[in-house]
Amino acid sequence: MGKTVIRHLLDSLKEIGVTDIFGVPGDYAFPVNDAICNDRELRWIGCCNELNAAYAADGYARIKGVAALCTTYGVGELSALNGVAGAYAEHLPVIHIVGMPKDVIQRRRGLMHHTLGNGEFDLFYKMTAPVVCARTILTPENALAETDRVIKAALTRKQPVYIGVPGDFALMELGCASLTPVPGPSSDPGTLAAVADLLAARMCKAKSPVILVGSLIGRYELRDAVRALIEKTGVPFTSMFMGKGTLSESHPNFIGVYNGRIQACDVREYVEGSDLVLSLGTVMSDINTGAFTANIDRSRDVRIQPDRVEIGPAVYPGVYIEDVLAALAAKAAKGKARVPFKPAGLGKPKGKTADPITTGYLYPRLEKFFRPGDIIMAETGTASMGLVTAKLPEDAVFFNQTLWGAIGWATPAAFGAAMARPDARTVLVTGEGSHQLTVQEIGQFGRFGLRPVVICLNNNGYLIERMLCEDPSIYYNDLAQWNYSELPSAFGMKDWECARVATNGELDKALTRAGKAKAGVYIEIVTDTMAASDMALALNRIVFKGGGWKA
Repeated sequence: MGKTVIRHLLDSLKEIGVTDIFGVPGDYAFPVNDAICNDRELRWIGCCNELNAAYAADGYARIKGVAALCTTYGVGELSALNGVAGAYAEHLPVIHIVGMPKDVIQRRRGLMHHTLGNGEFDLFYKMTAPVVCARTILTPENALAETDRVIKAALTRKQPVYIGVPGDFALMELGCASLTPVPGPSSDPGTLAAVADLLAARMCKAKSPVILVGSLIGRYELRDAVRALIEKTGVPFTSMFMGKGTLSESHPNFIGVYNGRIQACDVREYVEGSDLVLSLGTVMSDINTGAFTANIDRSRDVRIQPDRVEIGPAVYPGVYIEDVLAALAAKAAKGKARVPFKPAGLGKPKGKTADPITTGYLYPRLEKFFRPGDIIMAETGTASMGLVTAKLPEDAVFFNQTLWGAIGWATPAAFGAAMARPDARTVLVTGEGSHQLTVQEIGQFGRFGLRPVVICLNNNGYLIERMLCEDPSIYYNDLAQWNYSELPSAFGMKDWECARVATNGELDKALTRAGKAKAGVYIEIVTDTMAASDMALALNRIVFKGGGWKA
């Protein structure tokens, strides 16, 4: 028997490094589920629901560069759609495989379960169009060409793709024998040479240049190229909130995180006073620019994006970021480090042992808890905002979901990240409001023998919303109160190190035990309802008291 449609798809995924596929099984997807489970080189990672599976794939892709997700038709794919949209916004290549009803049933317009009962089977396929960079429904005739096309699109655009697989087609043999390769993008040689000359000249002339490292440098796996450029030229660098930890914050040229008028006056003054800001893969969104308070003179801002270069008002399309960085590194003059200052970090924890835990103690204490090589997953909202200026140790990476900002993302994303690198320590920092949305995925850590450190901040509700709404005490920001520190035991991890802490001394003891633990760790940290970090307080001043978001 020749190769089947699903066999070809799975082999193609393995060729790009996919070894794990997240998802929830369903009857329309059984041919796909069976093929995955029967493949010795692949591992099915069953999640508690499809949304969690999509978030887990998101976290996995942040570490390994690509991830795969499998759901059933209709109810499954729509449940995952929010997570897929987040991966699209945050530039993460997630291959979404959807097991569809058999083609013969679709052509008969049968009234099947998981449909709207109207005989239309392409409605959900159409719904995905805005949140994927390519999509297809495989047939025996198109499987070779279409599989190659959409996977290449995912890897090139660093965004999700949708692959529908009708149940009967999945097990049919491929119907065409040859494949015309789809060429990848390449830079226009003339434009590339001209841009490289312009950039090298600007860098040579600049007296106080700075490199602004954006999140897309990590997505496009260009960390080494950017580090080489920094070390050759000696130019100091900063990152934005969304790109925090993209390059090691222990690097001697790192000056701290730039977030407009939100925090870090010294970094802001240096960046905004620089005569050349080389912005690499930045996303100038609201939260990432400190509620649009970033104020970089456009004439001094050079932006290198995945498919173009912007020099002041001039735009040079058709040149790709990896080519531009390579050409610039070749032409840029060697220089000595001109680093104006070092990032201070969060400093010493403030408070006495018996005092209730405040943000002035909590976040500096967490900064000291982090260790080299950690994967730090911080939930959208106050959990990640409290750590924005924490100085990370060598090779520690930091992720939040700055642009899409879906609460609940961090718990399953941390699971996905831990699956991608089980040898590293994964530290999840989440608020209890976000945690309640996707908490079931905690059980997966135990199921797969992972040993994360889960830090749940219990501040009695949705704190970031309290900071941004007119009435902080309004009851839509209240939550059911859980015994969070007992959740690991309820989910089957009775050997985990668990604690509920409310004082600085209790927090110290819990983190000390966490550093020595042989199993997973779960620490519930109880704080005052309005215990907000400096960044959250600044947002409150700028956004709410300042009259709202202003682009």
